[in-house]
Amino acid sequence: MRIAFIGGGNMANALIGGLVKRGTAPRDILAIDVNESTREGLVKLHGIDTASAPNDRLRDFDTLVLAVKPQVLKDVAQALQPHLNGQLVISIAAGIRASDLARWLGGHNQIVRCMPNTPALIGKGITGLIALSGVDSDQRKRAESVLSAAGEIVWVEKESQLDAVTAISGSGPAYVFYFIEALEQAAHELGFTPKQARQLAIATFTGASQLAADSTEPASVLRERVTSKGGTTFAALTSFENDAIKAAIVRGVKAANARAKELGDELGDA
Repeated sequence: MRIAFIGGGNMANALIGGLVKRGTAPRDILAIDVNESTREGLVKLHGIDTASAPNDRLRDFDTLVLAVKPQVLKDVAQALQPHLNGQLVISIAAGIRASDLARWLGGHNQIVRCMPNTPALIGKGITGLIALSGVDSDQRKRAESVLSAAGEIVWVEKESQLDAVTAISGSGPAYVFYFIEALEQAAHELGFTPKQARQLAIATFTGASQLAADSTEPASVLRERVTSKGGTTFAALTSFENDAIKAAIVRGVKAANARAKELGDELGDA
């Protein structure tokens, strides 16, 4: 597999690092980015080759990963058109629907659209993927190989589900950080130093998350095991329920899902 990244930002850097760690030879990876310092950083970190703009070398690569901002993807796609030769195109640009990208690429339909999240930067991400009809089984496996370099993957059946992936796992790290912030604030107000508050909040969250990951039981059962009628956990959870916090979280995720759909309409209307 020879992979060219169009855009060399954080997510591309994470994927390249994961691929090299898994055994992909640096000579089989190319990164194209207009920013010279970005290119120099990638060469220093991974020993790969770089370029400042798309060129005919791309025909020698079987996989192209589009890792640019959604606002510039149309221009990038049009610049790629002359260099397409049946390659698999993987887009990690948020919001841009595969059908719109295919149109911008002149009808090229060997496209996998995906939605990763920021924990991919430490190899702990999760990515939702959808493939257009032109993608064959080998190319699906190739897409899996690229994206799994940064964490877990989930194939979805309908592209509209990627909006939900965006709302749940794409935006989800911010929800987790929000909850950690709240735990830190509570700890601080209860007399702990900021350092202690951070330590207590993060260790509690990572430990509970790992416990849930290692268990085959639903989160509701794990929650019940920590909760004794009339105890301290019961008091906190009763307060949460009285404030309808769970319902508010569900509403928030649905609001993110609706906004993802709107952005898809706005960005693709060109």
